[in-house]
Amino acid sequence: MNVSKEDARKLQLEKRLQEIKALEAEIKKREKAIKNAEGAKKQLLLRLSSTLWEDISRWADEDFRSINGQIEFILTEAVRKRKNNK
Repeated sequence: MNVSKEDARKLQLEKRLQEIKALEAEIKKREKAIKNAEGAKKQLLLRLSSTLWEDISRWADEDFRSINGQIEFILTEAVRKRKNNK
């Protein structure tokens, strides 16, 4: 049976569409996993002096991070250094 070029192209496009849908499903699955992992983070109330807040804010801007991300970075680095010193 001869398949016309147009029919062959349609089959290719349908196959590609199925691949794209499969990729979209995988992306949604990964996004959900990331969201669940982020939800596992603990929250805490932190009181800082206004000068310390401003210093961290400027530092965060320089590093293209949020203030929360910068505080987490600082704490992570401090813990890592402390573990390495033991």
